[in-house]
Amino acid sequence: MIVRLMISMRPLLTAALLGGAVVANAAPVLTSTGYVLGPDDSVQVVIYGQPDASITTRIKSDGTIVMPLIGAITAAGQTNISLADLITQKFEQGGYFKKPIVNVEIGGYVSKRVNVAGRVATPGVVPLDRDYHVLEMLLRTGWVRDNGASYVYLRRADGREVRLEADQLVRGTPDKDPLLVAGDTLYVPEADTFFIYGAINRAGTQPVLPGMTVRQALAVAGGVTATGSDRKVSLFRGGKEADAGPDEKIQKNDVILIKERLF
Repeated sequence: MIVRLMISMRPLLTAALLGGAVVANAAPVLTSTGYVLGPDDSVQVVIYGQPDASITTRIKSDGTIVMPLIGAITAAGQTNISLADLITQKFEQGGYFKKPIVNVEIGGYVSKRVNVAGRVATPGVVPLDRDYHVLEMLLRTGWVRDNGASYVYLRRADGREVRLEADQLVRGTPDKDPLLVAGDTLYVPEADTFFIYGAINRAGTQPVLPGMTVRQALAVAGGVTATGSDRKVSLFRGGKEADAGPDEKIQKNDVILIKERLF
């Protein structure tokens, strides 16, 4: 990406700075001007017309890179645009070049990543090369697999955890689709299931669909058999028999017994 032709990306989080100096181990963030560099990210610095002053390097653990002529420069906490401006200033202040044209390209996004695990198509560690909301990250990793739950857990780097419903991510308001930051983990567990047996056409384990009722559970399982009765339904929850009315909501690990009708 050519620095002087770059257009600002949509708003992201503000970089953490302390008295103008970059804190190398501060929480990784993004800004409205782009990706904020951190240790182990790689950059290519090109000074047009000065190939000997151009380098491709990795940002060191202390947040610096070493440039020809001007020495160590703090790159962590900078965007590619602000780093190019800083290098330009250093060359001019040192009297090395007059109005140099400096471009910085990011070669490797390493310092800011999120973890995506569980029942998604391609779980793994994903770099935050731009701002991502939860929905975008799930789409990038192939979305939820058929045996995945209808919800996802977002665990923040500080240990806070929130459950997000998939339908709210897709159809809800923006506040239902949080912005991800470095160190976050998305986890999609296996689908919640219930077990149904007795006088039912498809006995066995079935997925719990959002808002599913007993009536809908019977339909998903193929309906009652010719000898069964949808009025003779027993629901066991946590080892105890519970209300089995047709509008009772199904919960994870419920067991439904369909009894035969009396002739």
